[in-house]
Amino acid sequence: MKQLEDKIRDEGQALSEHVLKVDAFLNHQVDPVLMQAIGREFADRFRDAGIDRIVTLESSGIAPAMMTALEMNIPFVFARKRKSLTLQDDLVEADVYSFTKQETNRISLSRRFVQPGERVLVIDDFLANGEAALGLTQLVESVGAVVAGVGIVIEKSFQPGRDKLLERGYQVESLARIAKLEAGEISFMEVVR
Repeated sequence: MKQLEDKIRDEGQALSEHVLKVDAFLNHQVDPVLMQAIGREFADRFRDAGIDRIVTLESSGIAPAMMTALEMNIPFVFARKRKSLTLQDDLVEADVYSFTKQETNRISLSRRFVQPGERVLVIDDFLANGEAALGLTQLVESVGAVVAGVGIVIEKSFQPGRDKLLERGYQVESLARIAKLEAGEISFMEVVR
């Protein structure tokens, strides 16, 4: 997605060969016009997949998931990283390791909001090692729903996340695929659609 790649080039920062900082438009401050375009693009890519619901992970996945849900006119729900007093009953849970934060989070989702047999689109902000996306697919499948696809805003294609998802048979659609990061340098993969 050219608009996203341009934004990454203009406002993203390659802090190292593994870390891309995009807090100016995705992970802290959010560019709503870009999120709307991202939602439209995901909706186009998954239009024929029979999606009933979108599942994402708080907090950076919420904006692209919401815009996609709006474009597709379907509900979305986000998995929580921390327990709350109001979300304690009938949960499904999975452990997810975050390379960027160097910690493991137990993510949870209420069974009430994802029904058995539903076709679910998983959306996440980044794909690197695949831990978050795999944790979300685990939650979806543990309630008897079907993962109909995985939408990723930014993929670090030099890491194994995509291969892990493809090995499990998921359709993976990434809007920007990073080929390489070097301090100050961001290279994209040439992707033919």
